[in-house]
Amino acid sequence: MLAILFAALLFVRVIALADEPSKFAHKRTFPADDGGPSLNASSCPGYEVVSQKEGRQGLSIQLALAGPACDAFGHDIANLTVEVTYETITRLHVNIYDTEKRQFTIPANIVPLSAGDDDATLKTRSDLVFHFNPRPFEFWITRLSEPDVQPLFDTRRESLPTTSASGLIPGDNNTASDGFPLVFEDQYLQLTSALPLDANIYGLGEVLASSGFRRDVGTNGSSGTVQTLWARDSPDPIDENMQNCALTCRFCSPSYGSHPIYLEHRYNESTRRSQSHGVFHFGAAGSDILLQTPPSSPVSLIQYRLLGGTLDFYFFAGPSPQKVIEQYGALVGLPTWQPAWGFGFHLCRWGYHDVNETREQVTQMRAANIPLEVMWNDIDLYHALRDFTTDPTSFPADQMQTFIAELTANHQHYIPIVDAAIAKLVNESDVYDPYTRGNELDVWLKNPDGSEYLGQVWPGYTVFPDWFANNTEAFWAEGLRNWSNTGLNYSGIWLDMNEASSFCIGSCGTGANLTAATIPTMFFPGTPGNLVTDYPEGYNATIWGPSGNITINGTLTFGNHSAPSPPALEKRGLGAAAEPGVDLNSPPYAIHNGDGFLSTHTVSTNVTHASGVVELDVHNLWGLMEEKATHLGLLSLHPGKRPFLISRSTFPSSGRWTGHWLGDNISKWQYMAFSIQGVLQFQLFQVPFVGADTCGFQGNTDEELCGRWMQLSAFMPFYRNHNVRSALSQEPYRWESVANASRTAIHIRYSLLPYWYTLFANASLHGTPPIRALFYEFPDEPELFSVDRQYLIGRDLLVTPVLTPNVTTVDGIFPGQGRVLWRDWYTHKVVDAAISTNTTLDAPLGHINVHIRDGSAFLLHDQPAYTIAETRDGPFALLVAQAADGYAQGSAYLDDGETVPPTPNTTLTISARKGALTVRPRGNFKIAQSLDRVTVLGAANAPPTDVSVNGRPLSRSEWAFDRDVERLVVSGVHLDLNEPITIAWK
Repeated sequence: MLAILFAALLFVRVIALADEPSKFAHKRTFPADDGGPSLNASSCPGYEVVSQKEGRQGLSIQLALAGPACDAFGHDIANLTVEVTYETITRLHVNIYDTEKRQFTIPANIVPLSAGDDDATLKTRSDLVFHFNPRPFEFWITRLSEPDVQPLFDTRRESLPTTSASGLIPGDNNTASDGFPLVFEDQYLQLTSALPLDANIYGLGEVLASSGFRRDVGTNGSSGTVQTLWARDSPDPIDENMQNCALTCRFCSPSYGSHPIYLEHRYNESTRRSQSHGVFHFGAAGSDILLQTPPSSPVSLIQYRLLGGTLDFYFFAGPSPQKVIEQYGALVGLPTWQPAWGFGFHLCRWGYHDVNETREQVTQMRAANIPLEVMWNDIDLYHALRDFTTDPTSFPADQMQTFIAELTANHQHYIPIVDAAIAKLVNESDVYDPYTRGNELDVWLKNPDGSEYLGQVWPGYTVFPDWFANNTEAFWAEGLRNWSNTGLNYSGIWLDMNEASSFCIGSCGTGANLTAATIPTMFFPGTPGNLVTDYPEGYNATIWGPSGNITINGTLTFGNHSAPSPPALEKRGLGAAAEPGVDLNSPPYAIHNGDGFLSTHTVSTNVTHASGVVELDVHNLWGLMEEKATHLGLLSLHPGKRPFLISRSTFPSSGRWTGHWLGDNISKWQYMAFSIQGVLQFQLFQVPFVGADTCGFQGNTDEELCGRWMQLSAFMPFYRNHNVRSALSQEPYRWESVANASRTAIHIRYSLLPYWYTLFANASLHGTPPIRALFYEFPDEPELFSVDRQYLIGRDLLVTPVLTPNVTTVDGIFPGQGRVLWRDWYTHKVVDAAISTNTTLDAPLGHINVHIRDGSAFLLHDQPAYTIAETRDGPFALLVAQAADGYAQGSAYLDDGETVPPTPNTTLTISARKGALTVRPRGNFKIAQSLDRVTVLGAANAPPTDVSVNGRPLSRSEWAFDRDVERLVVSGVHLDLNEPITIAWK
């Protein structure tokens, strides 16, 4: 939360970081007469094959250094093993590791990966083929069906560009492509692959990139991307330190999560067909991933630079974008099942100072008739800002119990925050059971000397759970249960600050006077010296006065001398020092961490875990391990009920345990647009239940921005309005225009709940992404490859939001190159769309464009209500949009909405042809609600003479026809969805 405040907190005492090494390959030092690492990988010798052995499903290759060790940023490891395994028909595993197995690898109990198929024929049938050269060792991956086209992954020197001594970042030699050998050292690993020139690359995050969802590979005047993976508490940095790249390099500073997976989409100009594949590096080490194209190069490249671990790669054959994403999910684990109520609207802010103010929001939302499903509280809830507590004055336990009971009685829910750090007792009279219990169970992170590691977060000096300790998960579950038993009957948990965040460098509480520890409320927004007083983006108070209104006397106020964006943070500690031996705190290769020193704003890299591993090796895993513990704790608290969990820091497989919000964004139009690429990224990362802080978290929003954003987020998976302490209130009832826009958008969202629910069932069953970039569904249309200001919900709904101020129209492209009909959601009219270029659409304030793809069929809730439970109790409707030939197809997955599968369920298959529509149920879930309304678009160009349901002719009062939109509506029929249904017309 609000890393932008951390600079003010660094006044705290900073102690020296100990240099004690871990037992994992950090024990050697450079010779006394050696000046340390060379800091130059270009002269490294690479490796050569010394032996190979065929296996049942692959081969094993032994490698040795091909020349004198270069010790570029560590100590060269002499002997490596390459294990090649054909795991499935579409998945190839290439694992390059140190033969002695001293480097850190992720334990299987933390991220269990699927084993693949036991099938010896995969060596000859696999869609992917491994090739290698022995001296030096180089490998490349091709498709079985296309052995002669450019490989999918290619480390051969002959395939790579010429080297360049200049870096992506001027003056930073660490970003130069001055050599491409395979380097495998204890603290530096490097592997480079050629890419097609100007390749279509997606993924590698978490990141907000000004280049968009499609990553910048360094063509068309740009120098490329340095994507750093190192989880840190940073408020949604955009191309941070980009000015150091002469405004051309996308320096993508690390954000909350680390996801080393990318999807490449290749278009063949000759065949006009595309194929996708995926590449996943399975490792937790801090890293830089470079995407660049040297001058005059015929190819682009990707280069991995790691601070440790191994080169463990998985390749996915696709060949469609959706298949790549599904194949990745099959490996790391499929997303958790979401409870139905999680798809409702959520409301939160940091700054509801007591239970009465929190309750007032619930009252005001209902008075405005804006549906509210879940009420949240931020750290205002806590006593002394301590986890698992409620303040006895402002949030008394008995009043919270009553308040939550009121929510429950109205089919609503409550979610509190849980921060990562646990407060340290400050004196002998201090009482805080979570800390005392954690001490008893020995679950805290340690300094290298075995003492308690003490950082600083909101409650003062703090300890941090060590998820590698034997008792930590049980301790965490006990804390969740005890908190609930105080009367805080929460429905889910919000995990924040779990990178993990600390406001000081090192164990700053060690040896400190704990009784003098100051709770840093002085740095909270809204306190003297830190007021949130900025006017909304684009507003000039000198010209327009103090109101901050969207219009004054009918004139739009946005855009008059708008203030520049705040400067990016400086990089510190880049160009790493040549210190002898292994340094856990400042490795010789300095990844491009936006905070410079790796331990800034987080737990120190020399912290020791119970298993003996050090934080440097496992830092990126902290959030994932907390998510797993919380998910399991909620399961133990409510057996059989789906845990609802939203978390900030994520890692591959996080989606098995949690959803995600996109962090501490800013109330600016740019950030609303960025939320689309953020959601698209997390579909690829297999964390599909994701959304942004609607209307923006930091700074002051305004009426127009908030109204547009409330509409956009209604068509995203996770839908929450949240903002910072002391900023302008932005609950949707605050402005009538925002209230109207919200009511309209939420009505559509709740009517679409069966569609959302089915998409997420398919995500949990198959890994299919619910939110899709346009090219996922239309892969052979190059004009779509960079589109990230529109998106698809499933295959059938196209969303085109307004992302700029002061406009009443929006431009959007309609996929299909003229072969697909798109109908307006509201009017059902066919859009007269331009082919392969933008069409201008009306978009007055309060309207978001949504279009229906032909050939689609939706099960809807016919009467959306105030809550999800009430909506689910109402009748169903069908909306079918037939293609020109009469075809339409859709499905709906139904169950009780809360039980962890396997549970009774029924799938409805909806099929249409000219003159007929069928619904076929399959399953064992009893559907209590009837189907009351059926709408068929494109049914005919003239009114039918006869309409029947299951052979029974309908009276003229039971159906209507609109010739203008070829719409047949059957109503008042009350059909049983547990039985087959046929509707016919002629």
